[in-house]
Amino acid sequence: MIIKERKKERMILLKIVKNEKSWIESEAVEQLKKYEELDGMFRIAGLPDLHVGRTPVGAAYMLKDKIYPNLIGSDIGCGIALFDTRIKMKKFSLDNFYKKLNKIRYLEEIDIDTSIYDFPYLEKLGTIGSRNHFAEFQVIEKIYMKEEISNIGITKDNLMLMVHSGSRIYGQEIIGNYQKKYNDLPLMIGTEEFENYMNSHNKAVKFAQINRELIAEKLLKALGKNKPESILDSSHNEIKEKIEDGQKYYIHRKGAAPSNEGLVLIAGTRDTCSYIVKPNKEIKDFCYSISHGAGRKWKRSGAKERMMHLFTKDNILQINQRLIYTEKKVLFEEAKEAYKNIEKVIEDLVSHNMIEVVASLKPLITFKR
Repeated sequence: MIIKERKKERMILLKIVKNEKSWIESEAVEQLKKYEELDGMFRIAGLPDLHVGRTPVGAAYMLKDKIYPNLIGSDIGCGIALFDTRIKMKKFSLDNFYKKLNKIRYLEEIDIDTSIYDFPYLEKLGTIGSRNHFAEFQVIEKIYMKEEISNIGITKDNLMLMVHSGSRIYGQEIIGNYQKKYNDLPLMIGTEEFENYMNSHNKAVKFAQINRELIAEKLLKALGKNKPESILDSSHNEIKEKIEDGQKYYIHRKGAAPSNEGLVLIAGTRDTCSYIVKPNKEIKDFCYSISHGAGRKWKRSGAKERMMHLFTKDNILQINQRLIYTEKKVLFEEAKEAYKNIEKVIEDLVSHNMIEVVASLKPLITFKR
């Protein structure tokens, strides 16, 4: 679906990635349309996982001459990483691994030296955070592109680990400082204000990447294993410079993975597969972006009531028997029923020639502490 409008002698392209049978809430589309009015807006993409947030999640924007930090929000650098644990599947025991991981009360308990890093909030490095952030042990279920899998050096023989987390309180501080000074005002490219924000932004993106690495390292340490090997890592909350036809733009991604930085891991929901995909690099109309996950179907505030209508308490506990958690609300708020069908999201991306599927990964144990 393409919507074009001329505003002040400039053409804005708003494109929503969906098929006839796809479902995207109309409220999310209307929320996205409001951003056409922003000065400097050039292009907007609503991806199959689009849903309502403080700003729309599952969206990407291209702007000229200025940036709008509020578009990407507080969790700067939030992303998804994939690690090879180097643990052979023939040595993997679901019950044994679950028992060891379930002994962890909080990841903060596991000591790792962070003094080598030049960041504030070092105590938050190696911690997952709340809401939809998690770590998950997985195994490759099916390979669709053998050469691509061979190139990144992974096989069905090894246990994999996916980590979804961001910059924690560091990103919150950065957006808080921006809002106190500028509210919703844009920052003009080349100004001192722009440079200051982008320096902090880039540092938070790096913080988030290292955070994912240390989460993986801590979980392997709890299992008595060595540091895992990083395979893929991509941020889906960030601002990135992009040159197109000789013109400089700034891509703002909010819950949108880059299409021009190699293979991407798109996260599934609890008890559903995740997918390694090969994006089409030159998808201009979609702001060089693809989906980062399934996208919410239910708001968190109403998830428990909906789940209790569908299942008994015993059913819910049975469904989540391989989930390690602290807060009971995650059983409802992050249930797979609260999210869109990940297979449909992948199908929509494929049908729009945005990705090729490289492999699917099946969840084994999900960790949220």
